[in-house]
Parts: sequence; C-alpha cells; structure tokens
Amino acid sequence: MIAQRVESVLSAIRSAAEKAGRRPDSIRLVAATKTVTADRIREGIGAGLSILGENRVQEAIPKVEALAQAPVRWHFIGHLQRRKVRSVVGIFELIHSVDSLELAQEIDRRAGEASRPQAILLEVNIGGETTKGGFHQDGFVQLVSTMAALSNIQIKGLMAIPPPTAEPESARTYFVRLRELAEAIAAQRIPGVAMDELSMGMSNDYDIAVQEGATLVRVGSAIFGERHA
Repeated sequence: MIAQRVESVLSAIRSAAEKAGRRPDSIRLVAATKTVTADRIREGIGAGLSILGENRVQEAIPKVEALAQAPVRWHFIGHLQRRKVRSVVGIFELIHSVDSLELAQEIDRRAGEASRPQAILLEVNIGGETTKGGFHQDGFVQLVSTMAALSNIQIKGLMAIPPPTAEPESARTYFVRLRELAEAIAAQRIPGVAMDELSMGMSNDYDIAVQEGATLVRVGSAIFGERHA
C-alpha cells in the first residue's frame, strides 16, 4: 500500500511539473514521517523515498539511529526550539523551519562549535496569521542580510505553510507570493544567500505548489495514511 502511494505521489509530481513546463527532477519529495514507525518508513524507502522529514527532535533521533544504514537523507521540517538545536545540527541535511533571527543565531553558534556548517531555509508567515510562527514580510529582506553575516549557516531558500483552505486551489496565491518573495531576495544578490529552494506544498496541495515553483514538497498522509497521534 505504501509503495503504491509513493508511486502515485511521484507520478502526480511529474505531471504537475510537466504541466508547468518544469523538469520533474527539479522537485524533490520529502516524506513527512511524524508518528510513522521505522518499519513503515523502511517500506517507503524500498518504494523509492530518499528524503525523510521529521517534526520532533525526540521522535526523530531514534529513527535516525534505527535507519542509519539506509540510503536516505534527513530534513527537519517542524518547529525547532532553541534549546534543542544542538541535537539537530549536523544530523539533518536541511532545516526547513528557521523562523526567527534568534534561532538562526543559535544554529550558527552550534554549527560553529561542531565545525559543520548547517543549511537552512527561512520560514515565512506567508498568510500573516497571528497564531503561526515565521518571519513576516515587512523588513524581511533586511533580516536576511543580517542572517547572511552568520558564517556557520547557509541560507538556501524559503519555506511556508499557507493558511488552511477548503480547496487546494485556494493555496495557489500563497505559493505565488512565496515564490515572488524569493525572487525579490535573489535580486538583491546578498552575499552568502541562495534562493534555490522553495519548500511548500503538503499532501492536499503539493501539485499546486509544484506548478508554482516548489523544489521541495512535504508529503506525509498521502504516503503513510492519516496520523494517529
């Protein structure tokens, strides 16, 4: 069942890319494995999953250890508390969810201690929601310039989670907004800042995100079924 779902998602990504005139291999699937057991993840790896995304440090570390021999890379996609940064740096290839200057500074400090530069994405509160974290667009370019001076982080792009919508199509405007923000930052040519990655789109709207420029889509329930915790 998981194998069939993986193939279905990959097929949908290919179709959405072709519809938008994009190369399908320019989009990577991040399998969101929150609450998913290591055995079920192994089944997904056997079906072609190569990037796994975890939301919680305490849940992720045992899985990373259990799957240490598997040909996969790990991304951290959930809210990251500053006190848990030390456990994340160097283990995860990419942190999608850097949502404050203070968190970026802590990652920079810990990455410096470990002598391992850490790749990150900056999370944008693209809908301006008061209940959600992430950078607001006002003054964001200046903040990016400030973070670019941190020598142990590598800013690779942006991430966003749009407000909940009844129809997947309604998310499109937010994906367009994030892409345009990334283009505006890229145009500033800030040293040390790349806008190569756009992490946007989840199980209900990833095909729309691909059409609007996503390079990373975070898909969980469409692969592993609904979460039970």
